[in-house]
Amino acid sequence: MNAEDAILAVLARRAAGATACPSEAARYLAGPQGDWRAQMDTVHSAVDALVQAGAITLSWKGVPMQKRRGPYRIARR
Repeated sequence: MNAEDAILAVLARRAAGATACPSEAARYLAGPQGDWRAQMDTVHSAVDALVQAGAITLSWKGVPMQKRRGPYRIARR
């Protein structure tokens, strides 16, 4: 599984309108015993690609973000 698939899988488990932390996708990608922190750069790159493709949106504390910067949450478009 690649990072884009992991992000979309985490979001698929959420209610419509719910958000996810990028670390949740990293944990999903790393697996139960994996080093999720080592996956974060890959997840951030995948987030950028999915935003560019229009597949996801970003926000922080309910405020929409155009691109990833600092802490952020991910949602389905």
